[in-house]
Parts: sequence; structure tokens; C-alpha cells
Amino acid sequence: MAQAWRWVLSRWAEVLCGALLTIMSIQLFAVIARKNITNDEIVHIPAGYYHLVAGEFQFNNEHPPLVKMWAALPLLFIQPRESVKTSNDPASDYRSVTWGFHQNFWANNKEQFVTITYWTRAMMILLTCILGIVIFCFARDLFGRRVAVLAVALFVLEPTVLAHGRIVHTDLPALLVYLLFFFVLRRYLQARTTKRALLLGLVSGIALMTKFSMIVLLPVLMALAVVGVVFAGRLGDERKRIVLHAALVFLVVWLVVNAAYRFQSPEISPGDVQWVQTQSRESAGSWMKFFQIGSRVVPTYYLFGQYNVMLHNRDGHASSLWGQYSNRGWWYYFPVAFALKTSLPFLLLTIAALFWMLFQLIRKRDWRYAWLLAPMVIYALLSMSSHINIGIRHFFPEFGFFFIAVAALLDALVRSKQLRPIAVTLVVLAFCWMTVEDVRAYPNYIPYMNQLAASHPKWWYLSDSNVEWGDDAQALAAYLHARGETEVRGAMMGAWGTLALYGIKYHEIFPRPGVKIPETKYVVIGASFLNGSTNSIPPDENGKSLSDEERINYLAAYRNLQPETVIGDAVYVYRVK
Repeated sequence: MAQAWRWVLSRWAEVLCGALLTIMSIQLFAVIARKNITNDEIVHIPAGYYHLVAGEFQFNNEHPPLVKMWAALPLLFIQPRESVKTSNDPASDYRSVTWGFHQNFWANNKEQFVTITYWTRAMMILLTCILGIVIFCFARDLFGRRVAVLAVALFVLEPTVLAHGRIVHTDLPALLVYLLFFFVLRRYLQARTTKRALLLGLVSGIALMTKFSMIVLLPVLMALAVVGVVFAGRLGDERKRIVLHAALVFLVVWLVVNAAYRFQSPEISPGDVQWVQTQSRESAGSWMKFFQIGSRVVPTYYLFGQYNVMLHNRDGHASSLWGQYSNRGWWYYFPVAFALKTSLPFLLLTIAALFWMLFQLIRKRDWRYAWLLAPMVIYALLSMSSHINIGIRHFFPEFGFFFIAVAALLDALVRSKQLRPIAVTLVVLAFCWMTVEDVRAYPNYIPYMNQLAASHPKWWYLSDSNVEWGDDAQALAAYLHARGETEVRGAMMGAWGTLALYGIKYHEIFPRPGVKIPETKYVVIGASFLNGSTNSIPPDENGKSLSDEERINYLAAYRNLQPETVIGDAVYVYRVK
């Protein structure tokens, strides 16, 4: 016992980190027992399985395959029924295939729905724990063990992390690989060995296969290689060795990217060719030439996925911010979303930490802070130029650096003899406040907002996955079944894919030519549809479309009605008959 106690004392920081991540894991497992999969997971989970077992990468190609395949690993043991037929038309384009193949998968696996969704999300909880370990290691390398523990504590208490730590998606994994890249890069620059160069290439390749926005790391690598070659003498290194290491890094990146797609470069399907011709009329020929030549080096559907992300950003996405509406977004969207979606103590400490880091870097020449500020600036410029403003989750790669920065600030305050009593009180208050916020929000972390969003309903401030993401179908179905209802009409994220699996027939409230919407006792409206930005209403039988204002306000009558109940702080249930 004495020996064991000495071991614990010598590794107190690692033990505390493990305890914190264990508590977070228990909490996340408790949430997935109460919350069903989100709107996007309906597609991501079967896509990951088909990527894994069939090598089919046309499905869901707007997201790289690696995270989805990771989540689908347990399905190799569950052995769901397979059916990859998606359409009677062999020329199905990217969009119809992306939003069609999942229907057969879930229809064939109704009995295993709970098992499949439980174990795939369990894999994401494991990945979230790995992210916590990376935060710990990076913070410890920069500032020591106490900062590392504080950073992990901030990580496990932040409601927005708890919201996404269980979800099969690429957003939180993007934070993992972005943080890991700079951690490994710093290690490489400290000791430029061949082994560390190979590791840097491996991490870079994994990052590219995690989220398409991680392509921002390629210019970073290229710039470092150029600087290394030009200033080799000043760096005390041989130019030949730097060139060799750069070549090794890019070779490993190339191998990882191709391996993730199983070294496949098929021709683009006829339907996808038609998609390119429709979306890029003037430059379709050039794009097809690009895919033809580029697929000799990297997988076809990696290039095609990047193309679709480019299209999405070019065309924008209907969104809302602080009562405003736009299809092109706002450059300040993510800073405002961050201010609303993070706990207030963490928000205030992050702002203070940013100014404190600048002071430490500029006035005291403490270059450790450059390893936090530079990645923040790179990703902030990328995200703030984006026209896809649909969720704070797209800003996640910044969070890991925020956690470490705030932890370093708190540690510096505690170490100050003059400020120690005040600093200790501040630290205790901050963590107690964040704990209270977690308890207050549990298990409804997705729509969480702090006290700055107190004067209006949450859907007035933000929309889409910030306020509703379809993970309350299970609770809604239980509520309706308890009242003898088996049908409902409304507008709710994910209802098209999950309510039927819980025994509720769902009728979308938006009119469709030739479709009669039945009267039901209850109407359900998701928070994002109350906001109006996600309303999608096709032209009528005469081809007439609603204006943007009419579309946004199509469900305005429900905004001031008193719902019978609100499920998950996101789904408003109205009794209408």
C-alpha cells in the first residue's frame, strides 16, 4: 500500500487526469442512454459501415471517411444487415446518394437500432477521452503538470464539449487532430529526427482524413519546409536532411490519405458528372479534367468531397444570428456563437487569457504562447471566412488551445504571492459555476446557452445544430405513446429518420405538391424551425416559391403559442385538437 501510495503521489497529475476523464465518460454514457442519434448521425453511421466493409466512398463524401469508420468498428461484431442499393437510377448524383442510402440500412436493422447507435457512439466517447489526454500532454509540455490538470478540468466541464463528445461526427475529432498536429510539430522542431518526421507525416495524414477543413495544415507544412530549407544554416541543420524529412512527411501523408480510401480512385459516377455540370456550368470541363488527373495521385472521392465542401461554402447555408438571417453568414458569427454557447466563467477567462498571452509573448518574449496563439489565428481566419454558419461545432479546433491558455492564466494567478488568495477564490468559483451549469443543462447540452442569452428564447439567438439536432426523438416518442398517439406532424430535425424507429409515424408540416398532410392531435416544432432559418418549402404545384421572408416566418404562428411541453429544451409540443 505504501508503494502504491508513493506511485500515486509521484503521478498525481496523471491520476487526476484519468479520474476526470473517467467521470466525464460515465456522464456521456448516461446521456447516450437517454438521447438518440442526431440528424447527421442517421447518415454518418451507415456511411462509416459501408466505407469499412464495402469500400464505398461515394456515400456521404462531404466528410472524410476515417472518423466514421472508427465509429463503425463495433459493427463488424454486431453484423448488421447490409444493403447498399440506393436508387433504381444508376446515375444517382452525390446528393441523392448521400441522403438515400441510409434508409435501407435502418429499415433492415430496426431490431438492432439501439445496439448499433449505442456502440458507435461509445467509440466517440473513447475518442473524446483520447482528446483529453492530448490536451493534458500538450499543456504539461508547455507549462507543467498543474496547468495540464486545470486544462483537462476545463475540458470535462465545458457544456459544449459534453454536447458533442458522444456524437458520431467529425467536429470534436477535428479538435483532436488539430491540437495533436501542433503538439507533434513542436516535438519535431525540438529534435528533428527521422522518427519524429515520420510521426508528423502520420498525424498530418490522419488530420486530412478527419475533416476537410484540416487541409489548412498543408500550407503550414509547406511554409515550414521552405523556411527550413532557406534558413538551414541559421537553424544549425543540413539542407539535405531538411529536404529528406519534408519528403518523408509528404510521402506518409500521401500514403495515409490513399490508405483511408483503400487506394481506390474510381471514375466519378455518371450522376456525379451531371452534378458537376449543373453546379459548375462554365468550368465543368476543367473540374472533370482536375478529377481525372488528380485521381492519379489522391483518391477520386477525396477530391470530389473537397469540391462539394467548396460548393457548400460558395453557395452558403441559411443561418440565423441574434435575430438576423442570411444565406452567406457573418464574419463575426463564430465569436458571437462562442460567447453564447460556452459557460460564462470560461468565456470571461478565455478573453482574459488572450490578452494575457499577447502580453507574455510581446513584452516578455515567452515563445511558449506562440504555440497557442498561432494555431488560434490560423483557424480563426479560416472559420471567420466561412459561409457555412450552422454551429459552434465548426469552431471546435480553437477550443483545445483555449483550455490550455485559461489553465496557464489560472496557474500564473495562483503562483502569484500577492494575488494568491484572490486567485484561489477565483479558481474555485469558476469551477463551481461550470459544475452548476453542467448540472443545470444535463442531459440537454446541445441547446445549452449561457446567461447572455436570457432575454429571448434560445432559437432567437442561433439556429440549426446550436439549438436542436434531432436527438430528442426517443423522448418525444415516449411522450406521445404515453398519450396513445402513434402519429404526429411537424418540423423537427432528424424526425424523418428516427421517429418511425420508435413507432411514431411522422408527417412533415411543410406542404408538398400532391401530398396531403393529415390532421393530428399534436404538432411538434423544433427550435431551429421556430427560428425559421432551416425551413425548407418546395415550390407549389404551379412552380411558385415563397420569398425568404415568407419561408422564415412560415411557422411564426407557433412562436407565441404556449406549448404543452418542451422536450429536451429543443422540441416544442403543441396540442391542437
